[in-house]
Amino acid sequence: MEHDCSKALQLDNNSVKAHYMMGLALLNNHHYAQGVKELDKALDLGRGANPKSYMVEEIWQELAKAKYMEWEHASSKRSWRLQCLKEACEKALEIQYVIDTPQSGITELTSDSYKEQLKTLQQVFSKAAEDDTPTEVPDYLCCKITLDIFRDPVITPSGVTYERAVLLDHLQKVGNFDPVTREPLQQHKLVPNLAIKEAVQAYLKEHGWAYKMV
Repeated sequence: MEHDCSKALQLDNNSVKAHYMMGLALLNNHHYAQGVKELDKALDLGRGANPKSYMVEEIWQELAKAKYMEWEHASSKRSWRLQCLKEACEKALEIQYVIDTPQSGITELTSDSYKEQLKTLQQVFSKAAEDDTPTEVPDYLCCKITLDIFRDPVITPSGVTYERAVLLDHLQKVGNFDPVTREPLQQHKLVPNLAIKEAVQAYLKEHGWAYKMV
């Protein structure tokens, strides 16, 4: 399939379908980084052509799935390394505790110091694992209509940010007004919210588990 997709891309490098199929083929062969890159390209091209199309949604779902798998693989490695390091540190503290214990027996001061060190060690490793621990996605990164994390955010003249495809659907089926402020709104007044888009990308980069929620 990769060969066929390469030929198609040579003929038309802006083909949404060709980049999409290439991405799927690469992912199927476990070339995750290259596959994600192709799906990213397909998504950008698809949004430019028709942000409400079914294919854009399908590409996004496959991209999110691939990026979640990437995160999950990396997260498992990080968790294993952190656990090994934590156990080694605990063992080192235990050995030091034995060395520091007087021949006459355990003193309250020695015991308290050991417990405090163990507590601090636990706090350090808990902090290190925070980015890989699922929590709530911040509200400002989510669409006010769907409550899902933004994919292609646009801002209205009223200053409210929405998911582009969802807002376009509202304008077409419900009426030409802002869903929140009720102010009159036309499609050509929508502007990409690049700041929020960059914030979402930065958040997902640091919290890959969030791809499972999109």
